[in-house]
Amino acid sequence: MYTNIVVGTDGSDTAAMAVDLAAGIARRDSATLHLVGVTKIPVSMAGVPMAGGEPLTEEGFLALSDEAMLLRIAADIDGVPVVTHAASGSPAAVIVAVAADVGADLIVVGSKGMTGARKVLGSVPNSVAHGAGCDVLIAKTA
Repeated sequence: MYTNIVVGTDGSDTAAMAVDLAAGIARRDSATLHLVGVTKIPVSMAGVPMAGGEPLTEEGFLALSDEAMLLRIAADIDGVPVVTHAASGSPAAVIVAVAADVGADLIVVGSKGMTGARKVLGSVPNSVAHGAGCDVLIAKTA
């Protein structure tokens, strides 16, 4: 039985499959689901002035866009306590770090990137599986 489940998402359809699987396990086990979002932003968006006249930094833009995405996803998950985590950095490293911080006993990631050149060069699922201090479930999403 799991108590804290971490799932990484970038808002894509394939990531949604991993989120659905993680939510189902969380519902079954009465666990807390931790949604982790790490996205890259276009450099051209940095420095765009916001309503208060202050320019938006890359980190500020990233935090706003990731948090909004995670809140939309969380709103669609019923019957499960959900905590969102928006961060910048390497997706695999952030997912593993969040899992350690929250004492996760399961990480769920999608299988995207597990074939072709990325399989050889490294992928988020592969890096998470090797770096995690808990169980990892790689959902068949690609």
